[in-house]
Amino acid sequence: MVKPVVFQIVGYQNSGKTTFTTKLMAALKEQGLKTATIKHHGHGGKPDIPAQKDSSRHLAAGALAAIVEGDGHLILQTESDVLSLAKQIQLLDFFQPDVILIEGHKFEAYPKLVLLKGQADTALLTELKNIKVVVYWQKEIKDIVQKQMKVPCFSIHDDAALSFAAQWITKGFH
Repeated sequence: MVKPVVFQIVGYQNSGKTTFTTKLMAALKEQGLKTATIKHHGHGGKPDIPAQKDSSRHLAAGALAAIVEGDGHLILQTESDVLSLAKQIQLLDFFQPDVILIEGHKFEAYPKLVLLKGQADTALLTELKNIKVVVYWQKEIKDIVQKQMKVPCFSIHDDAALSFAAQWITKGFH
């Protein structure tokens, strides 16, 4: 098994990505795995960063990157025209995680879980690559998924979705 295992949790806004990702992180931690995450800020523009903080002032003055460290906490900020997902994964590799969970970046080709909240979201089934599991909010979505592809499909209310994702990620570790 190649380490780290990279796995995506994708879907449209308010489909449950963050909730599912945090539950999956807890399940992986219970199994003794070190997990790092990348969250795509897909709402347009840059993520909010307090402008008056020293690290922001360093960036404004021309620093390529700024790290703030204190009491075991580390915050990295960088200003870059393009910090590709591959470069972000490479950066996290420094921490030697067993797993990197990516929330978002839906059009990347890593293995992924897709969350479908409404029937209109099923368009993702033909737009995305490397779907390993689908989690749906409405029962009728299950039929649509099963007609289009042969992947496991779970209700958002079924803990088996979380178990399946954790097992898929950990299959090479045990």
